[in-house]
Amino acid sequence: MIRLRRAPRDPAAPRLTTRMSPRDLVSEALGGLLQRPGRSALTSLGTVLGVGTFVAVLGLTATTSAQIDSTFNALTATEVTVEDTGGSEADDVPLSFPDDAQRRVERLHGVEHAGVYWQIRLEGRADDTVRATLTGDAGDGERGASVVAADPGLLRAVEPTLRQGRLFGAWHSEHHQPVAVLGAGLASRLGITSLENAPAVHIGGRAFTVVGILDDVERQTSLLLSVIVPRTTAEDVWGPPDSGSRAKMLVSTDVGAARQIADEVPVALDPAHQDRFGAVPPPDPKALRSSVSSDLGQLFLLLACVCLVIGAVGIANTTLVAVLERTPEIGLRRALGARGVHVTGQFLTESAVLGLLGGLVGASVGTLVVVGVAVAQHWTAVVEPLTVATAPAAGMLTGLLAGVYPAWRAARIQPVEALRR
Repeated sequence: MIRLRRAPRDPAAPRLTTRMSPRDLVSEALGGLLQRPGRSALTSLGTVLGVGTFVAVLGLTATTSAQIDSTFNALTATEVTVEDTGGSEADDVPLSFPDDAQRRVERLHGVEHAGVYWQIRLEGRADDTVRATLTGDAGDGERGASVVAADPGLLRAVEPTLRQGRLFGAWHSEHHQPVAVLGAGLASRLGITSLENAPAVHIGGRAFTVVGILDDVERQTSLLLSVIVPRTTAEDVWGPPDSGSRAKMLVSTDVGAARQIADEVPVALDPAHQDRFGAVPPPDPKALRSSVSSDLGQLFLLLACVCLVIGAVGIANTTLVAVLERTPEIGLRRALGARGVHVTGQFLTESAVLGLLGGLVGASVGTLVVVGVAVAQHWTAVVEPLTVATAPAAGMLTGLLAGVYPAWRAARIQPVEALRR
């Protein structure tokens, strides 16, 4: 409602001024919105989607970060890799790990499994093909296939899932048995699908009985494309690791013990030559979690901002169309004494109210999406109260900014021109 009042400043030339209180402004804005409820609902839909996405992505970021953190605790934080550096005598000592390295490390408190392994280089040898039979030609085998020499402890440390058969154990290693475990990928390429007939693989013309096929592993997934033979047998056939392909040890530990184990392993392996071993502890879980959370947060926040911009453009476009349609109404108001600032305030209030309503609905929808995804994935939903509390304000600000240009256009409409339309 526009009220007329007499201006007290110039008694000699009295003139009329207009005033619109905040209560009148809100009343006029709500009246304009309720005259076209369908259009108002569609206009606020952009803000609903933008704010809903804003709340949903931030909630999903917190939820997935918590889930990723638990995964890192279960795998990455319980893994230590020990590299054979050789120290200052690397050229003269091709293999620094002692024969009983597995037993020495597995005695440490907190170690679950440990095993030495290295890649056997077949390149340059007379026959570098892995075959399922000796009668086939080169096309029947895998040239350059990965062959790994390993302690029995390595196969347990990688947390395998067996498709068929079993793993070779301490007896096979101590008695230098010619046995092998195949990864599922290599077994498929060689055509070995069953162990009922005790198949064998021939590596460089030497036969190894296949005792098991790996279906999957939690660590060292490259083993799924490899043939793994006992370390002692590999040393008998091919000798110690070649230059440039030094051995490593994989150690699986209890949760929270990995960094301490990394300090103790070189001493346990060779107290007199600790410099020959480089233990690589897992990354600090707190730093890793912070890094992952930061990366995910930035990505999803960017997506939320894009959605808000799209919603703002929708509000601006719809409000601008409304200004054109309501030109006669604006002209009538101006003819009755409304000033440009009053018209600007009315349209800004309308767009801000639309943004606020869209923010409230969007915050509710986003929260429900987070809870629904968490329930479906059996996760714990994490929604920051600050995010939900600020979402309606973000929607109102978006609507306010979107209404600036249409309100400015409305304030520039001249009464005479508007009434002629």
